[in-house]
Amino acid sequence: MAKKKTAGEDRMVAVEEVLGKTEQFVERNQKMLMYVIIGIILLVLAYFGYNRFYIAPMEKNAQDQIFMAQKYFEADSLSRALYGDGNSLGFLEIIDDYGKTKSGNLARYYTGICYLKMGNFEEAIDYLEAHNPVDQIIGPLAIGAIGDAYMELNEPDRAVSYYLDAANEENNDFTTPMFLYKAGMTYELLGAYNDAYEAYNRIFMEYYRSNEGRTIERNIARMKGMMEKED
Repeated sequence: MAKKKTAGEDRMVAVEEVLGKTEQFVERNQKMLMYVIIGIILLVLAYFGYNRFYIAPMEKNAQDQIFMAQKYFEADSLSRALYGDGNSLGFLEIIDDYGKTKSGNLARYYTGICYLKMGNFEEAIDYLEAHNPVDQIIGPLAIGAIGDAYMELNEPDRAVSYYLDAANEENNDFTTPMFLYKAGMTYELLGAYNDAYEAYNRIFMEYYRSNEGRTIERNIARMKGMMEKED
């Protein structure tokens, strides 16, 4: 009587068949596989070489260049911050020359804020949207500044969505309650008192020790009163 194969033996046979087919495939395609491996190695080397010998020096130059533009920004000399002073570059030239660097990305944020302060709200939105929000503080500030620009353009519906995005971009005790508060105020302007209450109440529940949290109970009480009038 023939011996019945066990499940374990069946699995072993299946594995051996797969290994056998794999060996046959490798033998038939050795040259192609070698080219693929060499290609992958070259891509990895090119990536590290690009970052080390091109991006890294560019990043260093960009950091040196942005220093004076930041000084002008802090002094509220916005024109020099944007366009430079003839000796040092402004944010706009830094974006053109070093746009791929971290400093180039930071320059987009500063440019957006400069235009916002100068009343050029459409330009501010363009540069702030081009900014990649990677920093835990500047990222939310850039998103929230887009909301400020839309408020100036009398588009509170769009503004409030950016305030909420800014509040949720990085949960922290500084930017989150600040933009929740702005969202609440904008909801009040829109007559959306329930939404305003939710924004204020989140500050009370989660960020009570923040600057906004210290007086937020008054806003909550006001929203309760407005909601009661609507009932």
